[in-house]
Amino acid sequence: MRHKNTVALREFLKGYRAIDEADVHPTDQQERLPMPPVSLRRNGEIIPLPERDATPFGVLLENRCSRRAYSESPLTLEELSFLLWAAQGVKQITEYRTLRTTPSGGARHPLELYAFVNRVEGLQPGVYHYLAVEGQLERLGCRGQQADQLTYALAGQEFAGNAPVCLVWTAVPYRSEWRYDDHAHKDILLDAGHSCENVYLACEELKLGCCALAAYDQEAMDELLGLSSEPTDSKEAEFAVYACCVGRPK
Repeated sequence: MRHKNTVALREFLKGYRAIDEADVHPTDQQERLPMPPVSLRRNGEIIPLPERDATPFGVLLENRCSRRAYSESPLTLEELSFLLWAAQGVKQITEYRTLRTTPSGGARHPLELYAFVNRVEGLQPGVYHYLAVEGQLERLGCRGQQADQLTYALAGQEFAGNAPVCLVWTAVPYRSEWRYDDHAHKDILLDAGHSCENVYLACEELKLGCCALAAYDQEAMDELLGLSSEPTDSKEAEFAVYACCVGRPK
């Protein structure tokens, strides 16, 4: 049993769940209040910066954006493999850590990566788990009406549920708590951001489109992944924290 504060922090990581409409309040945007400034000035000395060189990596950053409209064309298995490696690929294993393609607090890498495959050449539709150490996929089966169930779990976002692939990151909190205890949870969410940004840049390199997804129903997504049985306070607890759909831009 983890102590009370740790359980509360784990619950904080589960940021999205079905909300009773009676508990929903209008946002400041919906109330038409003024938008906050998009950037701050601190009244310091202004120093002009040199023009950026048009490097290949700079072009990737310039073109990076969220794309929500995909063709019916499938991804290739090679493309999916590259995306998974970019997001969580293992480069080296030491006694207490793994070194991967993305940074992680204390190199603890508390994330697991799953792929809901709708259209990938050489793969049957279904749910797959990325085995980062081995660089392999394990097939967990096919959910009936998978695209519809995934759309529901993703808060009704049909473009994501019907995309060729939807990646879902889960957190295994104890992997970071083992070292950092109650200081682990901020790092876990930062790590998810690092990993997803690698997917964005990999998609730009492959001429694919992707869109990060923070809106999902926690219970529905965890159930789709078969993760609903572990209690929150267990060392084996695992639950969804982020998602990203991928396809060929229309």
